[in-house]
Parts: sequence; C-alpha cells; structure tokens
Amino acid sequence: MPGAAIEFRDVSFARPSRPRVLDHFSLAVGAGEVLALVGRSGAGKSTLLKLVNRLLLPVSGAVIVEDRDTRDWDPIRLRRRIGYVLQEVGLFPHMTVASNVGVVPRLEHWAEDRVAARTMELLDLVGLPTAQFATAWPDELSGGQRQRVGVARALAVDPPVLLMDEPFGALDPLTRAELHAEFRRIQSRVRKTVIIVTHDMGEAFALGDRVGVIEDGTLVACDRPMVVAASRDMRVRRLLDAVRLDRDALQRAD
Repeated sequence: MPGAAIEFRDVSFARPSRPRVLDHFSLAVGAGEVLALVGRSGAGKSTLLKLVNRLLLPVSGAVIVEDRDTRDWDPIRLRRRIGYVLQEVGLFPHMTVASNVGVVPRLEHWAEDRVAARTMELLDLVGLPTAQFATAWPDELSGGQRQRVGVARALAVDPPVLLMDEPFGALDPLTRAELHAEFRRIQSRVRKTVIIVTHDMGEAFALGDRVGVIEDGTLVACDRPMVVAASRDMRVRRLLDAVRLDRDALQRAD
C-alpha cells in the first residue's frame, strides 16, 4: 500500500514449542487510517499490536513501521513513536491525572512549562477540564474518565501511531457509546494511524475506516465496514450473527 505507516509482510509468530499464533499474515495500514481488527479471543489480535511496538519479534516475515523493519528500530525510540491504550488503563495510582499524562514528556526531558501546556491541551481534548481533573487521583475517576486519561497519556508526545487493545471493553454500554463518539471527534483532529483490537464487530464498525477479521492467526476479510457487513464468508458471518443475537436479546428483553 503506497503511504503505508504499518505493514505486516508475511508474518508468522509462535512461542517456542507452541502452535502458531499468526500464520503468514500480511496487511498494510495507511497513514491516518483507523483499522479495527476483530476476532475471537486467542485469534492473534493482541499479538499483532505487540509486534508493532516490538514487544515481540516475528518468527518469519517482517513488521514495518514508518518504512523500517522493527528489528532495525531502537526499541525505546520506536515506542516513543507509538501510543498504547489498554483495556486496563494502568494509570499510576500514586500520581495525579496531570502527572500521569506528563510521564512520557518528562522521560523525553521536556521543560516543565511545556509539559504543563501539553497536559492542559490534552485534558481539554479528551473532555476532562483541567481545573476539575488535573489534580484528581485515578481512584477518584469513573471508568470512562480513566480511559480518557489513558488516551491523553498515549497522545502526550504526539506519536504518529496509536495502538488500542480492547480500550472500551470494560465499560458499560452507554459509556462505551459516548467514548466511541469522543474517539471519532479526537481522531478527526489529530489524524493518527490507529489499530484498534476488539472482539465486538459492532464496535469495529463504529470506529474503523476499515475492518479486518482475524481467525486462527489469518486475515479472512479486510475492507470498509459496509463491505465486510455484506460478506458471505462464514467466518465473518459468525461474528456478524453474534452482534445480531445481542440486539435480538435486547429486543426480547423489552
């Protein structure tokens, strides 16, 4: 793909004496694109994210980030180019919200006035007014607020790539819907290259410019949401039917 920010080139991965998690996996993610990867637990989705930021290395093939094989990147420099948002946000409990957001800028030796200005900018961006939230502690926040802080922290040094591993999976449906809308608003402003991993096809459709479906370490579909929704591939239909079953259950409950 011309202008790809991330590429998986015929990537296979397995831990020693274990079955393959990824099997000759190829995919390109365009600069500024949001790719939502969906599949069952254990399909290999989170492994892909770990390969991007070099927490893992492929057994064969190559992972390319900004035109460089991850093997050729200094791991620390690579990870400074990548923001990471997890389902379990992992805020430092002994730090205020502002201090959590400022962790990576301080590791990069930013001047304190620059850290403060960036923290204020990002808290406003994610909908957490500085006057109210900068001095708050993580245990004083709701789940949705903690996730917003996690997004702000991931964006702190303005990385071009953002990886999101089930970022909204632990939230109630209303909060998830609110954060989906918030994510789309933020992405329209910052235009990062984003890979979102989810097991929820509905969430993938809500957030992705393209949706990739993974099963047993292989990519079985990848296209615009409406194209994937019309797929006749049974591996895709099973995930689509699960979304419909959830809706049917809600309608029956009414």
